[in-house]
Amino acid sequence: MLLVIATLYYPGGSQIDKTSIGYDWKNNYISNLFSEKAVNGSDNASRFWAISGMMFLSVSFAIFFIDFSKRIPAKGAAKVVKYCGAGAMLFTFLIATPLHDKMITIASTMTLVSIFYITVFVFKSRLQVFKFLCVICLLVFYCSLYLFYSGVYLKVLPILQKFTFASTIILILGLEYFTKKEDFEPIKTSKDATNR
Repeated sequence: MLLVIATLYYPGGSQIDKTSIGYDWKNNYISNLFSEKAVNGSDNASRFWAISGMMFLSVSFAIFFIDFSKRIPAKGAAKVVKYCGAGAMLFTFLIATPLHDKMITIASTMTLVSIFYITVFVFKSRLQVFKFLCVICLLVFYCSLYLFYSGVYLKVLPILQKFTFASTIILILGLEYFTKKEDFEPIKTSKDATNR
């Protein structure tokens, strides 16, 4: 919500029109909210709200990765989710600083590793909806990073960036509130029962 509030205070300017007024959801990046100056050169009144929002988002996600790791039955994988996920959130917060581009590389790599590990265990479960959400989240995330690093189709990157945030938030909220440790225990088959 703080990031949404930040968009209301953004003075203006985007990648398409440097003189535009206000935040354009189609053409402004989320990172535009963190700069001292807006793209149009005005003092950026959205900065306080955006940095606060990124701080709360990062802390919330870190808590999720630490908590969710306890649901994963394999200790090694649980540690990867816990430490990569929580560590990624430190670097995610630092995206709001002048180290933006370097932090995107580190934070994205660590976040994707954590989500990939979670996806493996979701696919071993019976959580059909979450299998779909995991795949969508990973695909959107990878596409967004491809556009960012390749420099192609930059006009659509601000939109894809918002889809990346939305799909990740939906996945994390869903996993946090609609799954439990028992969902990730090894599925017992009729063959297992016969062997006993």
